Amino acid sequence: MNLVDILFYIFAIVTLVSAGITVYSRNIIYSAFSLLFTFCGVAGIYVLLNADFIAVAQILIYVGGILMLLVFGVMLTHKVINVEIKTGILNIIPGSMITAIVGGTLCGIFMSTDWLIIEGVPPIKSTTNEIGTMFMTKYLLPFEIASVVLLVALIGAAYIARRDKTSKQSV
Repeated sequence: MNLVDILFYIFAIVTLVSAGITVYSRNIIYSAFSLLFTFCGVAGIYVLLNADFIAVAQILIYVGGILMLLVFGVMLTHKVINVEIKTGILNIIPGSMITAIVGGTLCGIFMSTDWLIIEGVPPIKSTTNEIGTMFMTKYLLPFEIASVVLLVALIGAAYIARRDKTSKQSV
């Protein structure tokens, strides 16, 4: 067993354990922080697959954007009264059954697959340079249009969130 295999198992265990804590934790803050480790474990597996651009995108988008949005959402709504922040445990049994079925199916597929190991295959080179070149040359216009659309959506969301109570009553 080489270093890459050991790193894969470490990332897989971190991802699975933290995903389990995310799902089964009753405290939403603990779920959010364990989601951080889930996202980082998935990014580590992407690095081992030589998908460095996807790994960086995973960190930037999910950890930097989505997870921070969840944490700020919890922090900004903690003073709302009559709202239970902790999740219920009513759906643990059906969720566990679905997880066992999917996990068993994946284990069966994994065990029945004839994994072909090719000796002497040259290492895969990084794709980040080619992707960056494509974003800044051939796909520059769609990339910029997407950024403008996201900016307009962000401004619209901030406008809707900041309306005062008097404008809500007149609408």
